Amino acid sequence: MNNFTFRSPLANLLSKNWWIVLLRGIAALIFGLLTWFYPFITIMVMVIFFGVYALIDGVMGVIISINGRKNHQDWWLMLIWGIVSILAGILTFFVPGITWLVLITFIAAWALISGIFQIITAIRLRKTIQGEWWMIIAGILSVLVGIILLIDPVQGGIALTWVIGVYAALFGVMNIALAFRLRRFAIHPTN
Repeated sequence: MNNFTFRSPLANLLSKNWWIVLLRGIAALIFGLLTWFYPFITIMVMVIFFGVYALIDGVMGVIISINGRKNHQDWWLMLIWGIVSILAGILTFFVPGITWLVLITFIAAWALISGIFQIITAIRLRKTIQGEWWMIIAGILSVLVGIILLIDPVQGGIALTWVIGVYAALFGVMNIALAFRLRRFAIHPTN
């Protein structure tokens, strides 16, 4: 029995555009494979994207601050923020390795802190919810990832890109399968 036995606007939209879902899946699969086989390139692309974002963000902050200098007494705060963001963007392009290490350190700290709080929350909720051990296991995994990234940020960063690559490849395969199912629904809507 087809899961799309009912007609809905969303099912119709997706089935008519099944090829877009297919292209999306192929793009995700290619991205995942490239990330897996070329982790250093992936790392550098992420750093470059961050640098471009920081520059654009900084320029917009400076423009906003200059435009607001006559009406707002705290316009200079936005100016400082914009300048710092521009400097971070420029630094990213001249010293990309430092940007990568800082980025990995932030991810490591986030994983470590969020894992600890997840474990604490699960322990406090153990009398209220069932299956709190899943939350504890997730917290422990998060703490372990944080520790690994802090101990060896370069290898941890490569492993992180591999995880992203596996996720993207699986996401791509799932979208490709969905696209063919949507195509079949578009051709035979009652099957």
